[in-house]
Amino acid sequence: MNAPAPQRRPLATACRAPLGQDRGSYAVETAVLAPALIALLLLMITFGRVTDADGAVDSAARAAARAASLERDAASAQVKAQAAADRSLTGDGVTCRVSTVNVDTAGYARQVGVDATVTASVSCVANLSDIGLPGLPGSKTLRSSWSSPLDTYRGRT
Repeated sequence: MNAPAPQRRPLATACRAPLGQDRGSYAVETAVLAPALIALLLLMITFGRVTDADGAVDSAARAAARAASLERDAASAQVKAQAAADRSLTGDGVTCRVSTVNVDTAGYARQVGVDATVTASVSCVANLSDIGLPGLPGSKTLRSSWSSPLDTYRGRT
């Protein structure tokens, strides 16, 4: 005797759960995915803030080197470089826990007619503790250095 062939249901109805059996599954999915999505969003915010602050530190180093290169002596170059870096960081909206500006003014000791440069190095400790993502460091130190030429034929002291 031949057994009757089993009836086949279409694939769309075979994969579908009977009505009423998936109650609450959307709430569980949301409860599982929401923390992961929030963590991803906070990581994106952190990356954006660090990238923005890094660009601001580069800009501050450039401004400090340029301001120092316009001065005629090493002492005033250091003062003007510090002021230019502070102005640049403030203008870009970056708040540093600690910021330092070091200016290499060895070029001022060279004789007139000899190529010389002044180099400004800016360091900024950016605060990240207000983001509130577990495992994220509380701060990141950003550093940048920039050189600017001194006028070869202008007097230096």
